[in-house]
Amino acid sequence: MSMTDPIADMLVRIKNAAAVRKQTVKMPSSKIKVAIAGVLKEEGYILDYRTSEAGPGKTELEVVLKYYEGRPVIERLERFSRSGRRQYRGKSELPKVLNGLGVAIISTSKGIMTDSQARQQGVGGEVLCFVA
Repeated sequence: MSMTDPIADMLVRIKNAAAVRKQTVKMPSSKIKVAIAGVLKEEGYILDYRTSEAGPGKTELEVVLKYYEGRPVIERLERFSRSGRRQYRGKSELPKVLNGLGVAIISTSKGIMTDSQARQQGVGGEVLCFVA
C-alpha cells in the first residue's frame, strides 16, 4: 500500500487511537513525524513519544497519548495542507486556532513549530495541521 500523505496518516492514527482510549499508537517514523510529535509533547497534547527500530532500515514512532478525566486531551486534529494542495502562509497570515486555544503546526525554514512560535520568530511556512 503506497501512502500519499504520511502526515495525514499519522493524524488519523492518533485520532483513532484516542477514540478507543488506547495508551499508545505506533506508526512508521520519519523526521517530520518525529518533529510533529515533539511539538505535540511541548504543547501538552501527548505524554511522550519514542522511536525504535522496526527491522532493517525502518524506524517506528510510538506516541503515548494523554487523557484528562478519561477524555483524550486532543479533541481536534485536522490536516490543513494536503499533498495535492499545499497551504503556505506568510508570518502575518498564520491562522489562529480557536482564538489561540488550539495550535497550528507550521513547517518553517527554521523547523517545525507552532503558529505562535512562528509569529515570534517572524517566519511563515506550510501550515501542516491544527490541534485542539
